[in-house]
Amino acid sequence: MICDALMRVYRGECQRLIINVAPRYSKTELAVINFIGFALGNNPDAEFIHTSYAAELAANNAFQAREMILHEAYQEIFPGVKVRDDSSARDHWKTTGGGVVYATTAAGTITGFGAGKERPGFGGAIIIDDPHKAGEGSQEIPRQKVIDRFQDTVESRKNSRHTPIIVIMQRLNEKDLSGWLLDGGNGEKWEHVCLKTLQDDGSALWKEKHTVEDLLRMREAAPYTFSGQYQQEPTPIEGGIFKPDQISIYEAVPIGTRFVRGWDLAATEDDGDWTVGGKLGLMPDGRWIIADMVRVQGSPDQVEAALTNAASRDGAACTQSIPQDPGAAGKFQVAYLTRQLAGFKVTSSPESGDKITRAEPLAAQVNVGNVVMLRAPWNDALVGEMRVFPNGSHDDQVDGLSRAFNELSGQGSWAFGSLPNR
Repeated sequence: MICDALMRVYRGECQRLIINVAPRYSKTELAVINFIGFALGNNPDAEFIHTSYAAELAANNAFQAREMILHEAYQEIFPGVKVRDDSSARDHWKTTGGGVVYATTAAGTITGFGAGKERPGFGGAIIIDDPHKAGEGSQEIPRQKVIDRFQDTVESRKNSRHTPIIVIMQRLNEKDLSGWLLDGGNGEKWEHVCLKTLQDDGSALWKEKHTVEDLLRMREAAPYTFSGQYQQEPTPIEGGIFKPDQISIYEAVPIGTRFVRGWDLAATEDDGDWTVGGKLGLMPDGRWIIADMVRVQGSPDQVEAALTNAASRDGAACTQSIPQDPGAAGKFQVAYLTRQLAGFKVTSSPESGDKITRAEPLAAQVNVGNVVMLRAPWNDALVGEMRVFPNGSHDDQVDGLSRAFNELSGQGSWAFGSLPNR
């Protein structure tokens, strides 16, 4: 289906194409690397602009297309296509026939470059692959910057009004670039190829990649992510990230459990937020236990006391993980708290991604029943916050536990397609 759609673009039957498909489903290999190679093989003077959310990704895609053209197998098929000797850059190279491939980030410099030829037949294209970074899909400001960039710069880079534009991406939000374009954002009609991993007839799109059982498990673990990135049907966030009813209650912590207490620090004393420290443990059987929750609203001295007292109760074996706000003030705060917690193991790092992105690895474990909770008075408040996250009045407990989980798991997040199911 992807190749058929690309061929319609090549034949001039489609000038505006959106392909929505899950990550790691060969979309870049087909729609960027191989399409550029095929088109240049038949039209050595074709001119391409390729963008992605990261400059390194776009440059690597362009480089792979260049290396394919230089390969002897490609040369046997298309002997008339040669890369110019002075074209060694990964992100900008030319053919001896006048073809050009220029790659940049979605926010990078395109001024001075154009795509397509003002002549009959295929002359090149603008190919936009994953314009949004997955972790920023739910953030309005970076999401809107991508759309503004498309309007202000990308569209104007067509050398001909017939130059096609191809957008290929996973859906991240109702108002991402695909959603905006399909809703008539730029006033043009777009052909839409939408590939769901779990087909409407109940079969798997690519069973060798993900079986139906795999997909159902993934949907259960992270319904919001699955709906958007794997089904291409992003829905408004109205809670539903966590399924806290899957959390069972334990009366005691198993021997051999390793602990991290993750902290979420309130910005000011009277901003209404809580400073929260959630203690999370990895049990010997591989499941997780929420063992303690500290919540305090108060002065900096009271917050400091809460941290030091919690660390004393936890003992030296429990890591205290503290978020570091950007800038000098954030570094100073972390340095100060680290000194106050001398004798205890302390780690710090800036937060990366939005709250939902940070919480989803933990939510995935909660939703498949891999998280338990020590019976305590704070249980109901935590379950209530999880149930409406991220739309509740507070999300501090989830933030703290997410930090603890990402610290304890040792990798920032778990591979979405390989969640343990116990």
